[in-house]
Amino acid sequence: MTDDSASTGYMSRKRDAAATKQAILHAARTVFTQSGYDGAGVREIAGLAGVDPRLIGRYFGSKEQLFTRVVEDAYADHLMMTPETNAEAARALLSDPTAAHAAGMLLTLRSASNERAATIMRDSLERNFQRVLADELAGPDAAARAALLVAVCTGVQFMRNVLRSSELVNGDAGTLAVYLRAALDAIAAAPSAPAAE
Repeated sequence: MTDDSASTGYMSRKRDAAATKQAILHAARTVFTQSGYDGAGVREIAGLAGVDPRLIGRYFGSKEQLFTRVVEDAYADHLMMTPETNAEAARALLSDPTAAHAAGMLLTLRSASNERAATIMRDSLERNFQRVLADELAGPDAAARAALLVAVCTGVQFMRNVLRSSELVNGDAGTLAVYLRAALDAIAAAPSAPAAE
């Protein structure tokens, strides 16, 4: 038994909704990463997945909803940057990224010019990363400090892994990690109470 794709000339596969959804998601991650939101087409994604384009609508509703799901998956794995974890976070930020992290950065850069895509990515970052980080920070202005930490994290990753800054790529990782940890700690640690006047 085959799904609807068999009757329209697409790859024949046994009826398996979960496998079909995964094939679509995998293809969508590839196409959105390569082409960005505006350059990605539903037919291209379906073709790469080997399914009828109508199945994207059936399982995900629309290109926008499919992009939202891809972004949620891409942003699911993130660093904690608290005083207790900043030494590890600094080392990770100054190391070569995993394939998934590199793809997530390219997905973000290539889709950010689309206003709707930018909104989807911002919402995911704020809901799944920034808010979780803020909940771990002691002291005042935790949400604002979490946003600054996310910005520092993103900036370091962009400069090192996309623009390939020579100092960040070729410099002594141990020394750089000491400086980066100090910067992260300066934001993450609860600020001291202001001196009374």
